[in-house]
Amino acid sequence: MTAITETKLEFAKLGSRIGAEIRGLDLSGDLSAETVAQIRAALNEHKALVFREANILSDEAQVKFASHFGPLTKAHPTVASVEGEENVLPVDSENGAANNWHTDVTFVVNPPQASTLRSIDLPAYGGETLIASAAAAYRDLPDELRNFADTLWAIHTNDYDYSVPKNLEHANAEERRKEFTRLKFETAHPVVRVHPLTGERGLFIGGFAQRLRIVGLSNTESRDIIRLLQAYVTRPENVVRVDWEPNQVVLFDNRITQHYAPDNYDGQQRKLNRVTIAGEIPVSVDGTPSQALKGDSSTYSEVAPLS
Repeated sequence: MTAITETKLEFAKLGSRIGAEIRGLDLSGDLSAETVAQIRAALNEHKALVFREANILSDEAQVKFASHFGPLTKAHPTVASVEGEENVLPVDSENGAANNWHTDVTFVVNPPQASTLRSIDLPAYGGETLIASAAAAYRDLPDELRNFADTLWAIHTNDYDYSVPKNLEHANAEERRKEFTRLKFETAHPVVRVHPLTGERGLFIGGFAQRLRIVGLSNTESRDIIRLLQAYVTRPENVVRVDWEPNQVVLFDNRITQHYAPDNYDGQQRKLNRVTIAGEIPVSVDGTPSQALKGDSSTYSEVAPLS
């Protein structure tokens, strides 16, 4: 008997360094192990995947899709979930725009390994999501800076100065800030993280990385070094700009990317729902694991097996 093999999924690249898309792949049902393996392989290669016409039209379907890639986290360590859906976080313009570069929830010791976003309400224009390759950024570093970065550790926290000019603050900014920091977390992560599946190295920094763990270095000097490294992450050639349309899902590798949601839609409604997949504890180039310094995140996420 001739074995029946599944069709190979064809993802179209969105850029040379990051991003690929596929249209019409129905993600709502029970995906076969081979389909999941192909999506995982594409994620390892492209870091961010865009599924257009994905047929995921409910929170339940999004949770089911995300669950194919591992155990799920709760919606967030401090922010409320969608009512009745403990794994689903509303990413809603009513709560402000996430217009800063970050990797999801790096202030805990085992941040999510991947994130899914689903389109709910979209503005008539703007509202894209920018996703950057931290692996490409690491490769761009001059040898001397790369070797230096390999030795660095950064303190990530959700409790820091969020100050922005008052004319740019969202109406609910203060209330949102209090909710976000109602529990304080602080974790030491390697500045260069080794991806557990691909072995790639990537700059593991972003908005929650507030200072380096170097004795004798001032906060200003520490942040200057982080800013220098961050500038490599956000180089245009390392970034894909994802346009949103109805019935769309984006899956990105939280281990080796950062993302940014520009506030460029003039106060229109923009709502996505996010479901994240539990991750393992990051390790440095010499195999040293990250260390929790403040806060217990065990009720938010288990430490996931490698997947």
